[in-house]
Amino acid sequence: MKALVLAGGSGTRLRPFSYSMPKQLIPIANKPVLVHVLQGVRDLGVTEVGVIVGDRGPEIEAVLGDGSRFGLRITYIPQDAPRGLAHTVSIARDFLGNDDFVMYLGDNVLPDGVVGIAEEFTTHRPAAQVVVYKVPDPRSFGVAELGPDGEVLRLVEKPQEPRSDLALIGVYFFTPAIHEAVEAIEPSARGELEITEAIQWLLSSGADVRASRYDGYWKDTGKVEDVLKCNSHFLDGLSRRVDGHVDAGSVLVGQVVVEAGARILRSRVEGPAIIGTGTVVEESHVGPYTSIGRDCLVIDSRLESSIALDEASVTGVHGLRDSLIGRNAFVGTTGRGTDHHCLVVGDHTRVEVAA
Repeated sequence: MKALVLAGGSGTRLRPFSYSMPKQLIPIANKPVLVHVLQGVRDLGVTEVGVIVGDRGPEIEAVLGDGSRFGLRITYIPQDAPRGLAHTVSIARDFLGNDDFVMYLGDNVLPDGVVGIAEEFTTHRPAAQVVVYKVPDPRSFGVAELGPDGEVLRLVEKPQEPRSDLALIGVYFFTPAIHEAVEAIEPSARGELEITEAIQWLLSSGADVRASRYDGYWKDTGKVEDVLKCNSHFLDGLSRRVDGHVDAGSVLVGQVVVEAGARILRSRVEGPAIIGTGTVVEESHVGPYTSIGRDCLVIDSRLESSIALDEASVTGVHGLRDSLIGRNAFVGTTGRGTDHHCLVVGDHTRVEVAA
């Protein structure tokens, strides 16, 4: 089996971060989402991975390399524009050959893994096997309608009146039969080749299509609030590790990771939390569910339930919570004794300040 990992989306829901970095490289517990995805692929025993990339391909390749450090062999497949999930199957045809493959969306995180579902697919080899998850509002997803024995009866993309609450999440298993289906369908009303329509074509042609329910933790990290929730989930699994410097005036409480080269000075860090390599935390309070990236500076501040990306600075801020701070960003006071806020705000940014 091979894997096709999709990392070419533009990430409009994660603006302004996605203006300057691929959304698949947003860190969860100080590790890019795409790395979590590749580790999930590796757990299936897959070693050959095609990664679909858009105009941010060089940035993704700089992080993933040839895949050898993950025990994988990566082939990068460029896509000129987001044209639908089925389109990625089409442009990856030479890479996929006549092998079975798993297609994995590069911004979906399933930390509990799909090893059991992969084994079901390998055993029965239906033309397609989708992974479904019960959601409260399925209108934003592809929706699977199942028969009394769990067989797939119908797939509908983003229905306004869904007949099921089972959403297709970001993992699909296919035999080579999917290629004929992709060639047979036309672009949808939104101009994309929909994978749901390709699978529906298989169904209408009498092919065996199965669904497996995933009951573990799942998150589509396409929005800031979901990134923060996912980060909290991963931090809950931390084991305490202190490789950096913690001075005598500092206190670490609970499951805290202080990476090599980090310095904690006259501060309190409450876990679960990660302090990245080269970061300095001085005279500050870092609360639970916080990830601070590499080479950051946190001075005279208090933050919790937040993520600070690499080289961010937070100075003199005592109430930062549920925040995502970008690379090289500065959050702090002016030091001029003023009683007003001074902001530089980019497109699609949300800023919340105390009344």
